[in-house]
Amino acid sequence: MATTTISPKFQIVIPKEVRDKLHLTPSQRLQVVEKGGVITLIPEVPLKSLRGALKGMSKTDLREKKDRR
Repeated sequence: MATTTISPKFQIVIPKEVRDKLHLTPSQRLQVVEKGGVITLIPEVPLKSLRGALKGMSKTDLREKKDRR
């Protein structure tokens, strides 16, 4: 488990092994989510990288908006 420390300017450094594993790059934006006292950092990905993510998805059995609850 990697650890980090909060600097006096409230900055943190993401450990190299985590940056490498998640392919993080300088200036990449992260969403910060707090829930139940836990902080989660979620990397933002460009929409172009999601192209084709739903390829082959079945278009049957999709609910209409009025049928959703």
